[in-house]
Amino acid sequence: MKLLQCPHSQPLRRPLLLLLLIIILVSPTSALDFLFNSFTTAVNATNLTLINDARIDTSTIRLTNDSNPLSYGRAFYPTTLRMIPTSNSSTLSSFSTAFVFSVLPQISTSPGFGLCFVLSNSTSPPGALASQYFGIFTNATSPTVAPLLAVEFDTGQNPEFNDPDGNHIGIDLNSIISAQTATAQYINSSNGSFVPLNMRTGQNVHAWIDFDGSNFEINVTVAPVGVSKPSRPTLNYKDPVIANYVASEMFVGFSASKTQWVEAQRILAWSFSDTGVLREINTTGLPEFFIESSSSSLSSGAIAGIVIGCVAFVIICGSGCYFVWRKKFREESEEEIEDWELEYWPHRFSYDELKQATNGFSNGNLLGAGGFGRVFKATLPNTTEVAVKSVNHDSKQGLREFMAEIESMGRLQHKNLVQMRGWCRKGNELMLVYDYMPNGSLNRWIFDKPEKLLGWKQRLLVLADVAEGLNYLHHGWDQVVVHRDIKSSNILLDSEMRGRLGDFGLAKLYEHGQVPNTTRVVGTLGYLAPELATVAVPTASSDVYSFGVVVLEVVCGRRPLEMALEKEEEQVLIDWVRWLYGEGRLREAADARVREEYEGEEVEMMLKLGLACCHPDPSRRPTMKEVVAVLVGEEVGAAPAELLNELARGGGSGSGSGREDSREEAPPV
Repeated sequence: MKLLQCPHSQPLRRPLLLLLLIIILVSPTSALDFLFNSFTTAVNATNLTLINDARIDTSTIRLTNDSNPLSYGRAFYPTTLRMIPTSNSSTLSSFSTAFVFSVLPQISTSPGFGLCFVLSNSTSPPGALASQYFGIFTNATSPTVAPLLAVEFDTGQNPEFNDPDGNHIGIDLNSIISAQTATAQYINSSNGSFVPLNMRTGQNVHAWIDFDGSNFEINVTVAPVGVSKPSRPTLNYKDPVIANYVASEMFVGFSASKTQWVEAQRILAWSFSDTGVLREINTTGLPEFFIESSSSSLSSGAIAGIVIGCVAFVIICGSGCYFVWRKKFREESEEEIEDWELEYWPHRFSYDELKQATNGFSNGNLLGAGGFGRVFKATLPNTTEVAVKSVNHDSKQGLREFMAEIESMGRLQHKNLVQMRGWCRKGNELMLVYDYMPNGSLNRWIFDKPEKLLGWKQRLLVLADVAEGLNYLHHGWDQVVVHRDIKSSNILLDSEMRGRLGDFGLAKLYEHGQVPNTTRVVGTLGYLAPELATVAVPTASSDVYSFGVVVLEVVCGRRPLEMALEKEEEQVLIDWVRWLYGEGRLREAADARVREEYEGEEVEMMLKLGLACCHPDPSRRPTMKEVVAVLVGEEVGAAPAELLNELARGGGSGSGSGREDSREEAPPV
């Protein structure tokens, strides 16, 4: 055994141990995990960096000084947080934090300031103004230069900064003007309604901030101390632009400021972790702070009179409320919120909120009605105008599946889509809330408003807008969205007369490369692709067919079906245009009312595009990418003119109505 021993083993072992020690020492340790259930003066010396007027006071962090009329204070954890894992990382690190704070004004009617949670690459951001802007920002017209992100808990309203009210939460990116705000409130777990939370009464407020670096998303949740973390955040902000406002290493902490008005901003407890496991704060035994009420002396007789009067008033009011409750009990029970509804986004409006916004769903607010529901104009309390569509659904199970799709479609973001703002449910009735389009639907400007007829150039712009929106649905999102009801009445015009595709009530979503599992034929007669009569499975190609009908409808100034016409060959718009194409008289199909506005080649190009989209064989129709290439000139491997000629050769034949005399191949263009 002695022959197997190396005489130099001992000297070799030392360099190996030294190398291992160096690796351990220089390896990055990005974990940042701590919990302060309270604060003491000992904490000040070792675990916190307190700046200017920030100090430890009664087991809390006081951020400002009451006696200093121009006061600000910051409290940071001394170790930085690694926000960018590697130099070539495309995402950010994630973290969660929770803290308890209290904002107590000396006078309840004085201006409010609040405080903010801060991510900064410096404990002293350059250009920060003392006594203003939470003590970390410059003025609104000069954005802060340093990487800086803050979550403000603002207890004052400043119209200069677009504050929605004097009690809100905001996401601030290098600027005092918030990128997004939300009124301070939380979800009541028992009934699912939002409960207002006044952050300026001195009460202890529990706040949670979840930063999802991989998705560039921030969720902020607040609730009174003693209430478990609500299932839905108060504010959700998601935007890749967040990456522009963080550095590789950032300090985390709090900041606040004040002027001559006394407002005590306190941090009572703080938990932080970037390891994925956030330790719970023990909120029992935390100090409490209240606004002092002015005392007054009343005689025993006066007090007795007040008590008797109050009792009588309560009895009278209680009796009246009881009868009103009995009358409306059934209506209110129908609006009961189920647990699964709390999971959905976008915003859930209450029925009473929408009823008030639509003036009781009055006929005076009725914008239109159809087979799928009625649409009302509504004005929300913040004066925002929206459209509310009332939809009836068959069953609660179907309703739940439908809501899952509504949630997905609520996340669609494109300039040529009507944006969904929220929803409401009462029984089996759904109300979908959309942006209000002041100029109504496209068909009104072609058929119903002859005195304000839409001009030729404007028609082309609207068609291009809708094509780009539909291309986004088919190819630009993480799922394929088949609209299933493309028609001129579902194309809405905004204040600038630009087209937006709306009404996603019949839309279906499926993964790229798959097909939907629905077998129910829905849509509007005259716009339905012929294959749906036998296959009954909607696809992106069937949407292209409907868009082609809209193109012909807009160019010709005629509805898809005109059964009042005497000649049978002219009753179906597609068949009539195809017949003119075969006769070499295609330009005669164009709307004569705008004849002086268009060139012959231009109108012929649009008619050919419509015919190509309406080819009876789905596999020979163009994709929306190719359609957009024709309308706006995008590069798809061929020049738009060449592409259109190729499409027209296939789309100028066949029939959407099944007539045998229209199936002869048209000559090439």
